[in-house]
Parts: sequence; C-alpha cells; structure tokens
Amino acid sequence: MKKYGTRNIIKYWLPVIFWMVIIFGMSTSMGSSENTSLFIVPLLNFLFPRLSPHDVDLIHGLIRKTGHITEYFILGLFLFRAFRGDSPQAWCVRWTIYTVIGTVLYAVSDELHQALVATRTGCLIDVGFDSAGGVLSQIAVLLWNLRQLLQGCRR
Repeated sequence: MKKYGTRNIIKYWLPVIFWMVIIFGMSTSMGSSENTSLFIVPLLNFLFPRLSPHDVDLIHGLIRKTGHITEYFILGLFLFRAFRGDSPQAWCVRWTIYTVIGTVLYAVSDELHQALVATRTGCLIDVGFDSAGGVLSQIAVLLWNLRQLLQGCRR
C-alpha cells in the first residue's frame, strides 16, 4: 500500500481534480453547442468560405466530439500519473485498469450532470467518446513505456 503525504497528494492528485473541474465547467451551458458555435462556426466560415452550412455543422459536431476524446485523454494521463505516484515502476496493469474505470465513471457522472443543465443533454454516446479518450490515453502510456524499454535494450 502506497503512503501519500500531503505533498504527494498535491503533486499527483491536484492536477486530476483541476482537470475534472475544467471538464465539469465545460459541461455547463458554457460548453453547449450553441455557445461553441459562436466562435467555431465563424472560424470555419472564414477558413473555408465555400463550405455549405450543412458541412459547417458537421465539422462543428466533429470538433465537439474530438473535444470529448481529448478532455478524457488528458484526464486519463493525469489519473495514470496519480495512481503511479512515486513508484519507480513505469507501468502496471492495475494503474491502467484504475484509470480506465475512473475515466468511465467520471464520464457517466459528467453526462448525468449535463442531463440536469437546461442547455445541455446527457448522452450515452458521449460516454463512449469520453471513455475512448481514457482508453486511448492508456494505449499511449503503454506504447510510450514500450518505446522507452526498447530504447533501453538498444543501448
């Protein structure tokens, strides 16, 4: 069992909490489609003036879904780092499992929160996008550690 002093809690868990607060904030009306379209749609129209309104809406939706994956990818990295703590071991399947469970549970709670916000809706599909971000983060962590291991073997 790991011992966590106050310093380690701040070092490893404060970034997790901070990022969860950011995700929570984006789940309010601030992150609604209506609000993000205020700057994404004009930007798309400026960059690609020949796009049809339908295509602009489609790209806006894709950007929003990519945002889900990115938010939870970052959360997955922070959670893995927190579960790893000061361990000299680079990777452990237990940390990966805890991280994926944590991102999925937070994704579910995030969508439940959105269901309670007047300008938002909770969506099971978004839980899938969020969870995919958490899983992708763990694939990236595993690949990074394999790369580091292989580089060490070449020396």
